[in-house]
Formats: sequence, C-alpha cells, structure tokens
Amino acid sequence: MSFSRAKNHLESFGLTERIMEFDTSSATVDLAAEAVGCEPAHIAKTLSFAVDDRVVLVVCAGDARVSNPKFKAVFHTKPKMLKAEEAEERIGHAVGGVCPFGVNEGCDVYLDTSMRRFEVMYPACGSANSAVRLTLEELEQATPGSTWVDVCKLPGE
Repeated sequence: MSFSRAKNHLESFGLTERIMEFDTSSATVDLAAEAVGCEPAHIAKTLSFAVDDRVVLVVCAGDARVSNPKFKAVFHTKPKMLKAEEAEERIGHAVGGVCPFGVNEGCDVYLDTSMRRFEVMYPACGSANSAVRLTLEELEQATPGSTWVDVCKLPGE
C-alpha cells in the first residue's frame, strides 16, 4: 500500500519510469546503495522527527548526520526521532521505506543542503525494496511545499 501511494504521488509528476524495485532489501543506506549500484552518499535518506504535533521529514544525503545544534536553530527544539512503531501511522510509510512522497497530512518535508553536492539522488519509494532516481530539481518538484534547510553535518565535520 505504501509503495502504491508513493508511486501514485510520483505519477502526478511524470516520474514513475524512474522507480526501481529490487529483489533484495534496500531498507538501509548501505543496502540501498548496493541495490542501486551507487555510493551511500547518493542515497537520499528520509529521517522523521516529532516537532510539536507535527512530523518533520528531513531528506538528506546518505552520509550525512543530523547536527543537534543546527536542528535546534531551525526547529527551535532538540531533534527527537519518531519511534519505528509510529512511522507508518503518522507518515504513511513504514521504517525502511520512509520517503517524502505521498505522506500523510501533518508531515512537513525539508530537503537538507547535504544533497546539493550531487546532481542525482536515490530516495526510497515507500517500501523497503524500492528507490527512485531523481535530480535535485525533480526531487524538489515532487515534494511541493518542501523547504531547503541546513541541519546536517557531513563526515569529518
């Protein structure tokens, strides 16, 4: 159901031909990179946080980590990740397939600047065995209302 929901969302932007389904799991950055055939940094992971009564989804590069001070500066609270058992109910996608496409009301999508190093990223597509190849421009278009933020740090920072 979650995969169909993400696929239907991407269809409205003419991007379904970019969707990939795998025979193996792509539920983690490393597994997704192996399935896609790219470096882990090119996987666009979607992290989910509880901020007040809303869900904040931060889509960032696979090698990036959330910076507590940067997150707090933007969202005025410490980062508190959603519990795995809350994800599907609050976002519409289960852990391993969380993506910014076809999400529930009450979810705000943010694109982290850690992805701007690359032309193409591979976010999940609603399931633990899928991805979609998108340019940053396509990712931005497919997440209407999303905002660019700088809440992550890269390796070595």
